[in-house]
Amino acid sequence: MNVRRRLIPASAAAGAAALGLITLSACGNSSASDGKDGGKLGVVASFYPMQFLAEQIGGEHVSVDALTKPGVEPHDLELKPQQIAELGESDMILYLGGMQPAVDEAVKQSSVKNKVDAASLTDLNLKSSGDGHDHGHGDEHGHEEEHGHEEEAAGEATDPHFWLDPVKYAEAAKGVGKALEKADPDHAADYKKNTGELVKRLEGLNTDFADSLKDSKTKTFITTHAAFGYLAARYDLDQEGISGIDPKAEPSPARMKQLQEVAKEENVSTVFFETLASDKTAKTLAQDTGLKTDVLDPLEGITDKSKGTDYIEVMHSNLDALKKALGAK
Repeated sequence: MNVRRRLIPASAAAGAAALGLITLSACGNSSASDGKDGGKLGVVASFYPMQFLAEQIGGEHVSVDALTKPGVEPHDLELKPQQIAELGESDMILYLGGMQPAVDEAVKQSSVKNKVDAASLTDLNLKSSGDGHDHGHGDEHGHEEEHGHEEEAAGEATDPHFWLDPVKYAEAAKGVGKALEKADPDHAADYKKNTGELVKRLEGLNTDFADSLKDSKTKTFITTHAAFGYLAARYDLDQEGISGIDPKAEPSPARMKQLQEVAKEENVSTVFFETLASDKTAKTLAQDTGLKTDVLDPLEGITDKSKGTDYIEVMHSNLDALKKALGAK
């Protein structure tokens, strides 16, 4: 997966190196039957979208620990020695390669047998979603791309947020289900059943999005964090990101001016921000253009500020926000 990130934080790398040969190797071959986690399969999930899959599919047969705690921006995660130890003691690691460098390094050093990289479970090329057009930014408007999307120039599959496309998320769910069946064959039938139920819910979510957004006054939406490329591609929308893939990147004055022009040309009514990142640029642009602001959640984590208690609920909240902003019937 071609996602450029900052280098692995020094503290995380040092912790991984110090514990790599001792903790990860010594504890990497535990099983669900050895009494750990009450006889359940111990799964370490890197961040919320992986945690949701493990919990929904694993059900009562798994014990899931998330490395990224609520309220922590997952891109910036630094692993503590205790977290690295927990990872090494698990029966399965479910993560998204390229999303969190510190996790990638810890997984690489771990001797845990069952390592599941969600990036291998679905096609992470944006062009494989929806109609095949690039909906990650606004070059279709004829604007010069000056908006901090250096990552896009490096390749097509630079956006890791595939879970915001229910179709791709369902594909990943199927892969996770098969991995759980292999890791814990005694409960394979339950994992298969739970996978089928989750996939049906995701298919229903996809239908809701497709039906609700097919007729709208505009197809363009502006968001601080350009995390919605897969969602935009799936439903034939045009995402205009203020900060690009990195939620902490600062937009240039030229980019802010560009977005003002886009908002006027495309009848944009709303600038979206998210709960885990600063809303400063969204509010600045909204003030300069007379637009409204609202939340569009990239679902990198669930907190008490989230508009829902799980993935499905927050995605429906996102749909309501998009319908309102796009003038969908």
